Order: sequence, then C-alpha cells, then structure tokens
Amino acid sequence: MPSRTKKLRGSRTHGRGKKAGRGAGKRGGRGNAGLWKHKKMSIYKYNPEHFGRRGFKRPQKVVSAKITMNVGYLEENLESLKRDGFATEESGMTMIDLTKLGIDKLLGFGRVETPLQIVVPETSERARNKVEEAGGTILEPQ
Repeated sequence: MPSRTKKLRGSRTHGRGKKAGRGAGKRGGRGNAGLWKHKKMSIYKYNPEHFGRRGFKRPQKVVSAKITMNVGYLEENLESLKRDGFATEESGMTMIDLTKLGIDKLLGFGRVETPLQIVVPETSERARNKVEEAGGTILEPQ
C-alpha cells in the first residue's frame, strides 16, 4: 500500500488546503499572534483581563519604609557610635541620638546591659522594656 506522502506527490497542497501546510497557518499564527486582530473574540470571551492595567500604584511620598535599628546593635557598637559623634557620655549615662543617624524606630532584638538614654521617634514595647530594665530611658525628639 503506498504511503500518504507518496500518494500525494504532485499535488500542490498534499491534501491540507492552501494555508494548513505553511508554518503556523492553520491556527492563525503562533502564540499570542493576532490577539488584537483575528483572535480578538477569543480574548473577549475567554480572557477579558488579558490587556490593560489593573490595580493602582501608590505614590512614593505616601509609601515610606521605616528605617529601624535593634537595641542589641547599640550595645555592640557603642564605642564606634561615640567615636563618630552619635553618642556622648553624660553623668554616668550614655546619650545616643538616633535621629542624627536617620533611624525612625528602635526594635527590641538583642541585649542591653548598660544604661542608655536614647532619642528616637518610635520604639517597640520590647525595646522600651529592655532599655528601662537596664536603667536607661527613651526620649522623643524635639
């Protein structure tokens, strides 16, 4: 029995019609080709949210990430903070101004054993407890 290919030798389209034998002709292009043209109804019907934007983007001046620091970092780097002028020694207590460093909030991870007087806009409850247990205080900036 002759093969189909052999049987169709001499015919122009090998029994496939005009476009089916050329590349991705029968399916109207490859992939997403023709979504704005001949496949538009399928997009409307099966995937209407394919084109266009959804949601919104908040303006950058509204979105602000707080710059934070842990109390353990203060304890570990006390000498370098003194050297750089962010911490000063006053009447047996170390005064640290975190607003000069650009810190917005003090968090409570780490140990505090020296009494510190810290100036910072916001603190977590855990950080406040740790500093006060060590004999220090937390002040709001003026």
